[in-house]
Amino acid sequence: MSFEGKTAWITGSSSGIGAALAKEWASRGANIILSGRDEGRLSAVAGRLETETLTLPFDVRDSQAMSEAADTAIGWKDGIDVFVANAGISQRSPAVETAMQVYRDIIEIDLTAQIAATQALLPHMTGRGSGRLVFVSSIAGKVGVPMRTAYCAAKHGLIGYADALRGELSQSGIDVHVICPGSVATDVSRNALTSDGTKRGRSDEVIDKGIAPDDAAKRIVDAIELNQREIIVAEGMEEAMGEMRRTPDQLFDQVAGMVAKGYMEKMQAE
Repeated sequence: MSFEGKTAWITGSSSGIGAALAKEWASRGANIILSGRDEGRLSAVAGRLETETLTLPFDVRDSQAMSEAADTAIGWKDGIDVFVANAGISQRSPAVETAMQVYRDIIEIDLTAQIAATQALLPHMTGRGSGRLVFVSSIAGKVGVPMRTAYCAAKHGLIGYADALRGELSQSGIDVHVICPGSVATDVSRNALTSDGTKRGRSDEVIDKGIAPDDAAKRIVDAIELNQREIIVAEGMEEAMGEMRRTPDQLFDQVAGMVAKGYMEKMQAE
């Protein structure tokens, strides 16, 4: 498909993968809506894009602000063609030392808030009968990675929500994509939460030597254009681990077939 003239709304787009996705979609003619907490950084990203942009700064944990942003985004152009649930924060701490509040915070940001934003857009997209929902999970959403128990829980959960939603929407004209990046050269490790909820403040060598964000973004958008449902963007051992846990397309098709045969209507009638 062509993204020329389409509108893509990307959360967590002030840096990293989100900013790179904005640049990539803009290069393909899309209009871009940028969201994150820092209005100044969002404006800086917008200033580098050669397309029409709208900045909608808000904290994903603020449900009222998120709902208002969704209304503004829908009304900006002709609706939302692509929504990217990308906002998130990682973790670097052993479970035995990690405060429960860290689990609550990471799950709220990486999972619950992404679900809430999607739910706010679903009536709009189902009403139009078209759209793409893109969920940025992680290889850690497929494989349990030490020092990331909260992050893995949230990212596994995001894939579960996306896969179930894909089945429900399979007859609606809305496509659902799950992105599983491995190490990408961003500030994800530097911003990760430690056992007491403070930021780690330093990066990992594997992250620093990871895939360039622009390269990752191109791979992601290329795969979405090809309508791939689960997109692994990783190299080496991380790619191998992701491929070992890849969900077969046949299973996605089987679930869609259940919905086509009236599974949801039967469940609701019981």
